[in-house]
Amino acid sequence: MGNIVFHIDVNSAFLSWEAVYRLHILGEKTDLREIPSAVGGDVKKRHGIILARSIPAKKFGVRTGDTISDAKNRCPDLVIVPPHYDLYETSSKAFMEILKEFSPCVEQYSVDEAYCDMTGTECLHGSAVVAANLMKDKIYKELGFTVNIGISSNKVLAKMASDFKKPNRVHTLFPNEIEKKMWCLPVEELFYVGSATKKKLNKLGIHTIGELARMDLDILRAHLKKHGELIYAFANGIDVSVVSDKEVPNKGYGNSTTIAFDVDDASVAKMVLLSLAEKVATRLRADAVMATVVAVSIVDFEFRHTSHQMTLLTATNITNEIHKTACRLFDELWDGTPIRHLGIHTSKIVSGDSSRQMNLFDMTRYDRLAKLDTAVDLVRERYGDDSIKRAVFINGPIYHMAGGISPEKRKPKYKEGIK
Repeated sequence: MGNIVFHIDVNSAFLSWEAVYRLHILGEKTDLREIPSAVGGDVKKRHGIILARSIPAKKFGVRTGDTISDAKNRCPDLVIVPPHYDLYETSSKAFMEILKEFSPCVEQYSVDEAYCDMTGTECLHGSAVVAANLMKDKIYKELGFTVNIGISSNKVLAKMASDFKKPNRVHTLFPNEIEKKMWCLPVEELFYVGSATKKKLNKLGIHTIGELARMDLDILRAHLKKHGELIYAFANGIDVSVVSDKEVPNKGYGNSTTIAFDVDDASVAKMVLLSLAEKVATRLRADAVMATVVAVSIVDFEFRHTSHQMTLLTATNITNEIHKTACRLFDELWDGTPIRHLGIHTSKIVSGDSSRQMNLFDMTRYDRLAKLDTAVDLVRERYGDDSIKRAVFINGPIYHMAGGISPEKRKPKYKEGIK
């Protein structure tokens, strides 16, 4: 049969994992998947967006990324539960382990999606459809949540197939099925066609995937350049990428945070930058790499975005050095407008054993700072992130390692029943 690729996608992952946990661990009687419900952030901390929603909530028009207030307007009886990222990581790991029982090559695409190369496994599990149903049913029986599985000869068609009717379904989309099953779909349902690309395609008279597939490639190149070539290939079922279980190195490390209050004081903003630098630098050191470029991003209270970056003389993963650079960038960038959101991002990553360029005009003892960071990392690794922190953060409003997943999101304090 040639190449056989599966794309496995957990149905409403965060919501499903919450539902299973509440039913089987907390002993609750209501299944979140069967009522209008969603996983959402904390409005008081301005993290109030919908992260996942149930199928009944979807019928009310609730969308992932909606603000909680918008979601409540669409569905006044919407049940919202807090996120629980430790649970999601555990569930994802168990999900991937089952996939590895079926295929020697599993590529994790995200926390709730993966590709499996099933080529040559027919003698082990039967035909592709039989194997997919065995996989789907095993996941439900052992882990309690459902998945959709798309089957094809390449990754893009398998992913498109998994997005067909949900939940708990197996769909095929082989090249000979493209015209019947895919070309009739709206063009925005094609992988890599976002809202901006959709608008450009609509202006060209392209509204379905089939119209895109039959469009003159030169016209697409003229309007969309390389991206036009890519989505043209996808519309015609062409994808040369292969399933790979090799982990791709990070090309950049960054963290950002939405602050619970508008910041109009530079010293407070620099405290937030310090907490972000702590997080980013710790991640760099954990992967034994260093960054050559540091960037700062600001979102003000009117949701306007600005950013500024600089290339360092020498690569670094030292917390103080990244913070110092971030503060310099902040001073050059900020115009005094109250700040809602801050971020630090690094790029041009190099190996952690790269040599440092000496500077006769800089007397900072970077070797001592590096040893201090290593000692702090060891303490936090053994006793937790909160076991050691800078004095400036004690009893203050800023969490000392901002960005990423905060402690309350990792394991929320569940109250009795659903609120």
